[in-house]
Amino acid sequence: MYNGKKTIVVLPAYNAALTLEKTYKEIPLDIVDEVILVDDSSKDNTIEVARKLGIRNIVRHEMNKGYGGNQKSCYNKALELGADIVVMLHPDYQYTPVLIPAMVSIIGSGLYPVVFGSRILGKSAITGGMPVYKYYANRFLTLIQNLLMNQKLTEYHTGYRAYSAEVLRKVKYEKNSDDFVFDNEMIAQIFYSGFQIAEVTCPTKYFKEASSINFSRSVKYGFGVLKVSFLYFLTRTGIYKWKLLRD
Repeated sequence: MYNGKKTIVVLPAYNAALTLEKTYKEIPLDIVDEVILVDDSSKDNTIEVARKLGIRNIVRHEMNKGYGGNQKSCYNKALELGADIVVMLHPDYQYTPVLIPAMVSIIGSGLYPVVFGSRILGKSAITGGMPVYKYYANRFLTLIQNLLMNQKLTEYHTGYRAYSAEVLRKVKYEKNSDDFVFDNEMIAQIFYSGFQIAEVTCPTKYFKEASSINFSRSVKYGFGVLKVSFLYFLTRTGIYKWKLLRD
């Protein structure tokens, strides 16, 4: 625990057998009370590796529900187990578990209710292996999103996030997409609910085993992100009330 708050790390997994052990062994179990792995119908032996590592809380989707659908199961299970702080960490080792104490301390100390690990806040994105087109697409989308949502995040597209249970109970994440745009819909809900988001610098790691969406999926994701931001803008300005932001 941290400051008496139960901390749970959730691992949304899909074909993560090759990187799960490395990720899990770097999780600071001195402050993390539980680890939950949600397997989204992997085609490899992710679950067997998880059991071998001693992960007790394993949820398996018999059918693939998508990245957003996986996260919904992660958060539902974490809240069911009484989490006060939930850290979403990809088990593909693209994000370092070493940052967990810093992220948890920010929430556990009451400074911010949400913390993102930003790959853009430092200067290691491209040198860390992020494809150039993804870097500039990230920067462009983030600029547009900040303008439409009246915020100042350095990155909306990180997969490394920590939430207080209060935030997860407040936002209606179950209504969100089961696809990758889930993350940005959740950001819209967080800001609209009046919560603030802190960021910490996160090293960028791209390698063969790390998960990544292809170019066509990236384009689809980009248009989805712009749609989310525009609908948020319309709702924020009172022109239209987006269903995901309705009470």
